[in-house]
This record gives sequence, structure tokens and C-alpha cells, in this order.
Amino acid sequence: MADASVTWLTQEAHDKLKAELEHLSGPYRSEITERIAAARDEGDLKENGGYHAAREEQAKNEARILELTEKLRNVHVGTPADDGKVEPGMVVTAIVAGDEMNFLFGSREMAGSTDLDVYSPTSPLGAAIDGKSIGAKTSYHAPNGNDIPVEITGAKPFQG
Repeated sequence: MADASVTWLTQEAHDKLKAELEHLSGPYRSEITERIAAARDEGDLKENGGYHAAREEQAKNEARILELTEKLRNVHVGTPADDGKVEPGMVVTAIVAGDEMNFLFGSREMAGSTDLDVYSPTSPLGAAIDGKSIGAKTSYHAPNGNDIPVEITGAKPFQG
């Protein structure tokens, strides 16, 4: 089974997240700080909507910086081996409850601009198929209480 703490990313997705982190932790962070200072100079902070909005924006920005920092700390850039095994970074073909599905197994960041559905290794379907090989049959417990049968029919590295 793949290490769930590692995020597989294409080079394009990695570069995009890295650029976003640099913007948020550099120029954008400074811009928010300047807006907070300007609003603080207006006086009474209790009734200063601009100040409170800027502080809220600062909190959201800092949370996103932490999220991106953590994702980029545990990242593998490239594609997994083409060995027919389901692991993050693979495009999986599976028969799920009798219907054929094609989806990316991994993270939304990995998907970039593709229109593929994405299932993470921590989702019920993802947890059931992680580490399985082509031809494997398994099932997962759906939120509605039903057991959903799954057969892996293909697993190829995502090319982006």
C-alpha cells in the first residue's frame, strides 16, 4: 500500500502550488498587513469593518500557506511505476457497482486542468483499492450502508 502522507504531483501541478505559496507568503501577505495597518489607523477597531475583513482574510491566507507548506513537504513529483498497481498518481479503470469508471487516484492538485474525477486514498473507494493490482476484486462500504463491489480493470500512470 502507498504511503498516504505522500502527495503525488505532476511537475505542472507542483510548479503551480509552489508559485501560489510564494505569492501568498510574500507579496499577498505584505498587502494584507498593509491593509490591516491602514484600517487600524482609522481609529475605533470595534466598529471598523475594513479592519475585521482584513484580519479574516489574513487568517484564511495563513491557513492556506500552512496547507500548501504541508502538501509540498510530503510531495513526490513525477509518476509512479507502470506496474498495474493502484497507487496515487494512477488513472484507474474499474467496474464499480456494475458501471465502468475512469478516475485519477490521488489528489485534486494532481489533476490540474483535466476533467477526470479524483478519488483520494482516504475515500471509501480509495481505501478499498489502494495497493490492489489489475484483476483484483474488492468492495467498499458506502455511506448509505451498502457494500459496493469493485473490480480493477486498468491502472496507468497519470501523464497530466
